[in-house]
Amino acid sequence: MINTFPSQPFPDGPLRPARELLNSLAESLMDSPACDAAPPRELADPAVAISAELLQRAGAGDARAGKEIVEALHPMVSRLVKGQIRRHADLEDVVQEVFLKVFAKLHQYRGPQPFSHWVSRISVTTCYDWLRRQKARPAVMASDLSDPERHALEQTLASEGGEVSTTRSDLMIGLLDRLIASLKPQEQIVIRLLDLEERPVAEVSTLTGWGHSKIKVTAFRARKKLGTLLQSLEAP
Repeated sequence: MINTFPSQPFPDGPLRPARELLNSLAESLMDSPACDAAPPRELADPAVAISAELLQRAGAGDARAGKEIVEALHPMVSRLVKGQIRRHADLEDVVQEVFLKVFAKLHQYRGPQPFSHWVSRISVTTCYDWLRRQKARPAVMASDLSDPERHALEQTLASEGGEVSTTRSDLMIGLLDRLIASLKPQEQIVIRLLDLEERPVAEVSTLTGWGHSKIKVTAFRARKKLGTLLQSLEAP
């Protein structure tokens, strides 16, 4: 049932300017606003509504119902996974693991939250488990930077606004990805959901199952680490 769904491209979300990313991750050590009232995005997507009848059929072993569920939820799961797992070669493997868990635990779903909410949490916790299984990545050192990356970093840190070239933005986003990958798995999850995807704390809590205070403290520590790493990369 799981192997029958078609591979779909992972859609690229809008990229925030590199300078804005640096400011939010490295310079802002204040707690992020909770924004508890902000409506979720993928979590409230009506396009991924799954009927009780379809779930009942899938739970009874109906392969066609299982395929319909996978096809409906695959874009949402892919977006969530792509936000956390940065190695493209691993993306579909993690998505596959998410759906294996969904169908293995299907009997556990009782509501009252929509089925897509339940799958969203499984997606994020699967990413967290995957990150924990990976070997820790060493922090990026100044000597690791290429000349274009070093130049882009110097320009970005010195910039006071204005347009950011696509090349420079791509270089900085790539560099930030490497820096974030050196953090602990929990910190990676929080910083990507909270700062890169700009999700409210309440939604991050729903996706991870972690309390608001834990998310804020984790984000504070992660931003502080990233700020220290960025300072260490600046030219002496």
